[in-house]
Amino acid sequence: MVVPREATIQHIKLLLWKQAQSHPLFSSLGEMESHMFECVNQAAVHEELEDETRRLCDVRPFLPVLKLVTRSCGRAERLLDSKIGVLIGKGLHELDAINDQEVKDFRSKMFRLSEERMQQVQMMTCTEWLQACFSPQLEPLAGTAITDGLNDRPADLKVIIHFDQSQDSASLKVPSSCIPSDLMELAVKKWLTTHAPEEEVWLGQYILRVSHCLEFLCGEQPLIQYKVSAKMMSLWSCKDVMKDFNPHTRTQVQVRAGLFHGTELLCKPAVSSESSGRSDHTWKDSTLEFDLSVCDLPRMTRLCFAIYAVMDKVKKQKSTKNHYPIAWVNTMVFDYKGQLKTGDIILHCWSSFPDELEEMLNPIGTIQTNPYTENATALHIHFPEYSSHSIVFPPFDKVRRLTVPLIITYFLPALGHGVAAKIVQSPSKLETFIRLLGRGGKKFHIELKEIMERDPLSQLCENEKDLIWTLRYDCRENFPQSLPKLLLSVKWSKHEDMAQLQALLQIWPKLSPRDALELLDFNYPDQYVREYAVGCLRDMSDEELSQYLLQLVQVLRYEPYYDCALTHFLLERAQGNRKIGHFLFWHLRSEIHMPAVSVQFALMLEAYCRGNIPHIEVLKKQVEALSKLKSVNELIKLGTIKNARSKTKEAMLTKEAMMTCLRQSGYSETLSDLHSPLNPNVLLSGINVERCRYMDSKMKPLWIVYNNKLLGGDTLGIIFKNGDDLRQDMLTLQILRLMDLLWKEANLDLRIVPYGCLATGDRAGLIEVVSSADTIANIQLTSSNVAAAAAFNKDALLNWLKERNTGDALDRAIEEFTLSCAGYCVATYVLGIGDRHSDNIMVRSTGQLFHIDFGHILGNFKSKFGIKRERVPFILTHDFIHVIQQGKTGYTEKFGSFRQYCEEAYLVLRKNGNLFITLFALMLTAGLPELTSVKDIQYLKDSLALGKTDEDALKQFRQKFDEALRESWTTKVNWMAHNVAKDNRS
Repeated sequence: MVVPREATIQHIKLLLWKQAQSHPLFSSLGEMESHMFECVNQAAVHEELEDETRRLCDVRPFLPVLKLVTRSCGRAERLLDSKIGVLIGKGLHELDAINDQEVKDFRSKMFRLSEERMQQVQMMTCTEWLQACFSPQLEPLAGTAITDGLNDRPADLKVIIHFDQSQDSASLKVPSSCIPSDLMELAVKKWLTTHAPEEEVWLGQYILRVSHCLEFLCGEQPLIQYKVSAKMMSLWSCKDVMKDFNPHTRTQVQVRAGLFHGTELLCKPAVSSESSGRSDHTWKDSTLEFDLSVCDLPRMTRLCFAIYAVMDKVKKQKSTKNHYPIAWVNTMVFDYKGQLKTGDIILHCWSSFPDELEEMLNPIGTIQTNPYTENATALHIHFPEYSSHSIVFPPFDKVRRLTVPLIITYFLPALGHGVAAKIVQSPSKLETFIRLLGRGGKKFHIELKEIMERDPLSQLCENEKDLIWTLRYDCRENFPQSLPKLLLSVKWSKHEDMAQLQALLQIWPKLSPRDALELLDFNYPDQYVREYAVGCLRDMSDEELSQYLLQLVQVLRYEPYYDCALTHFLLERAQGNRKIGHFLFWHLRSEIHMPAVSVQFALMLEAYCRGNIPHIEVLKKQVEALSKLKSVNELIKLGTIKNARSKTKEAMLTKEAMMTCLRQSGYSETLSDLHSPLNPNVLLSGINVERCRYMDSKMKPLWIVYNNKLLGGDTLGIIFKNGDDLRQDMLTLQILRLMDLLWKEANLDLRIVPYGCLATGDRAGLIEVVSSADTIANIQLTSSNVAAAAAFNKDALLNWLKERNTGDALDRAIEEFTLSCAGYCVATYVLGIGDRHSDNIMVRSTGQLFHIDFGHILGNFKSKFGIKRERVPFILTHDFIHVIQQGKTGYTEKFGSFRQYCEEAYLVLRKNGNLFITLFALMLTAGLPELTSVKDIQYLKDSLALGKTDEDALKQFRQKFDEALRESWTTKVNWMAHNVAKDNRS
């Protein structure tokens, strides 16, 4: 059959049925609805085409072959399964085929919870649904106060109201404390003054929407606290001793095994004898034994293996043995039901070894086995049986009963046996008594305080651990935020200590969500600890949760079982707020291609989609649009390779091909009328094809210009990248956003521009284009005819701002430049951001300076011939100072204010140093190129001078500030070389 590329699957089926009518066995074919097509897609995966509204050009089968098959179950159920499979990038039939009871149990439980969730959604009112899906972000209260500048009284807000389905608008002046319901009442009254009073108007029919985006003001917070770009709103109608196994392996010669709880090695590793086989290696008589009793195994114990070759090396008549790692693999000792594993197991290993592994074991690595079994080393192990009955880890109530005599022993010297026994039976009495009784003296209290104030990277010696554990009740009373250090002091290989810790957790005060984040690190694998941490996170607002969502998705890698507290927490909050659901979806989907998390993330995505069925079509539109952009990008790359000899011809032909492609109906329809993946509250209408282009870097990123569909919306630019990993940029921008929040909480608004950036797939993603901005390089080059001289023209930047601002506007622009320059000087120094050439720093016409492209962080500066190209701690050139001083010479009062901003900003970040270290530590297993070990995070500790007093830290920062100023000429030389090497005038 010959069919159009844009034909839907349903249309193709109709054509097939029409053609089949002329064949003799047509009557036996049956009803059309009882059949569907199958194909092999571009990923070489079998796909069922249950959703027949899709077009052939969107399906993109690997070969022009569709197979007709009979449906095996209900149409609606199959259609939903098909949509979810296409959406998450992994067919649900792949999950069906997994022969793992844990997967089956998790899916069954999530299916039941999703049905309950959908029933709750159907019972929601219009306002409740809008608040869940489209509520705007809130500014922190400390940073929202606006005064009139005269009497320091709260200033009024001017709000422009547009009325839905009308050309009318009204301007209202309201106090900054006004809440949305009051504003809506004022708006309706204003409407009635210009329209007939007999018109039926009642407040319940209307709601306030922020112009330019899909954000609705439904709460009771003051207007000034809503984070909106412009105070312009629309009134919308609502209608609208443990023994182990005989290891058998195929390619290794020796096996090392260790038992770990987090990163703590519970006992000495066991090593097999050497095998001299060529391909298959077997140790039939070798049993690996560990010096640890089964009863002392923690619930979250993992067994880690390293397989390595041992080769003799003779040097200077001394024979030594070198170990060459081959593969590693981890598995849990207890299964997801708490049952000790027994019998034969085959573990398919991973071949890539992280750096700096202790004894070649990789406890922080995944406990999932390698799904690519054909090319993976297979390790056959046997867990022995210790009794005729299954050994199950005791439930919490039994563990708690064990702690009673232990706690009695602890308090016995002070109380006597009878009183102590009564107290420990009652958690409330125990809590009261702990508050009254201190076991440590003043000397110990001072020592304990010093230990607890250390940063998370500081190591504890054994004596310090013993002191913390001995004074654990003092820690609970006086240093509750010290819980992570207490957990590191527990001897997890002693079941008595483990039981006491779990009982102590029940009366431990709640930590702030920011402090609780550290407990989700890999160092704290205990189930009850992680449940306690998630309980603390429940106090987070939606805005705060969004701020840390990137890390919370990454620490799912540390969860050994699918059904855990963190998984439930993320799904619950995502189902309660569509914006959180949107970003949870993309954070999971962007990494679903990674073998170690593919099944885990697919299960979560399936659970989210089943509980948010109305969101599926919205997300599906975005996935299809990104697929089209990828096709355009690949077309451009192919065109540039073919026309590599003539750059001018290449540019003309490739851009013409790009524009022709974007105008095709198959592309224009898919790329129109969708919610922006960067911000789901922004609705993108049609592409402005004439203004679209591709950028002249290696991966040929697409510069796509959209029209904003909502009232008064301007054009919006997004950059689509295919071939670059944007996750490091995404992390850096998230940290910049957090810095901005912390500064605002301290009443310091440094006008940061943390533009949107989102990884959407394997080395693919989107970046927000900041409007009305240009690079320092372009600003300098437009003011000079000689590229080499452009970098040394200190007047270029100030003149550029003067051309775009006059009078008071220029003063405001210079103040914006001063504040933002201070913020980015401090941020780039603390984060060690490198490769700061003049094309990676931009300025908006309003004066805001901001940095882009964060490919080098944590002090990983570029070098050439072994010499570092960047010799300054941060970028502070004399043309920046020229703007700050408004063109005046000498260090003026303005420069003094700038320096003061920098110092205040630095001290604010120091106070939150532990939070920054925690956030980077939670990303260690994400696979970012410049964040692979704790040593990388050490840069943060040094730049923030953690462990020093504020006075000493400020002295260090002032030295760095003076160094940046003194050595700024080296930056100019680098910029000159950059300008000469690359012609920026296009």
